[in-house]
Amino acid sequence: MSGGAGPIVYLVDDDTAVLKALARLLHTAGWETAAFPSAEAFLVHLGAGPPRPGVLVLDVGLPGLDGLDLQRALGARVETLPIVFLTGRGSIPISVQAMKAGAVDFLTKPVSGQALITAVSDAVARAAVAAAARAERLAADEEVHEFERRLARLTARERQVLAAVVAGRLNKQIAGDLGIVEQTVKFHRARVMERMQAHTAAELMHMAARLGIAPANGP
Repeated sequence: MSGGAGPIVYLVDDDTAVLKALARLLHTAGWETAAFPSAEAFLVHLGAGPPRPGVLVLDVGLPGLDGLDLQRALGARVETLPIVFLTGRGSIPISVQAMKAGAVDFLTKPVSGQALITAVSDAVARAAVAAAARAERLAADEEVHEFERRLARLTARERQVLAAVVAGRLNKQIAGDLGIVEQTVKFHRARVMERMQAHTAAELMHMAARLGIAPANGP
């Protein structure tokens, strides 16, 4: 992969020979890579802007900030990269700690080429699912914000009518509840539809549900 369009595999290892070998293997499998000799160097790179979607292949036993330190640092970010850990020691306690913190896999050096490719592919797939879920949450949040902006345009009386409509009250009933004439209820109801930009009653009910508007209780 090239050109900066698809996922990228970030490699962090203090062994230059290992970095080169991993890069060659992953390039052969079609992945674009970016290599860093330390956790600090990788963090500097991230400081220049948000990371491209992809995976982090990370050595545990780095000098300075080690792999687990970097994992914790990335955990504080809004959007984290899925991590595939590599270790020369194969420490079970460390691997358990890493997996509990969200690592996708924990591989022992010298790592099998097929095992690494499988782990990276799995991590990319997980990242795509997580990105789609984030996008869906953001879209849902934006929808609610837009509905809140529309709701803010309603007068106090129009909000009362909206709550009554949500409760399934008829115009005549709403008029009796609020002590106004039915024609006035119809006017307020039309204004609610207009200001909430609802084309149908179903749309209005959807907006009310998303806003958590409780139905008004009748007498």
